[in-house]
Amino acid sequence: QVQLVESGGGLVQAGGSLRLSCAASGSIFSINTMGWYRQAPGKESELVAVISTGGTTNYADSVKDRFTISRDNAKNTVYLQMNSLESEDTAVYYCIAETNWRRYWGQGTQVTVSS
Repeated sequence: QVQLVESGGGLVQAGGSLRLSCAASGSIFSINTMGWYRQAPGKESELVAVISTGGTTNYADSVKDRFTISRDNAKNTVYLQMNSLESEDTAVYYCIAETNWRRYWGQGTQVTVSS
């Protein structure tokens, strides 16, 4: 089992920045990819960014050049630096960790961008 604890969400004005963190514990040796999904009210969840153990990243087109995902393998933590935030970025952000067998989800952290 893998447990994920997120932090760093909150309320920010459009154009501002936030940094999300997600710390993994438990069977951390089995984790491959880590990353972030988000779900806005009335919408389906969508991938925001993911990063492999080796550092390969993948971003949603809507956040490229504004968000940066990084990972500290020694701390078992993944980060999402979000710059130039827009009202459309308002959502609950969920941390994910994938093993060879399943995807684990964090409890979610609210990000609200006011225009």
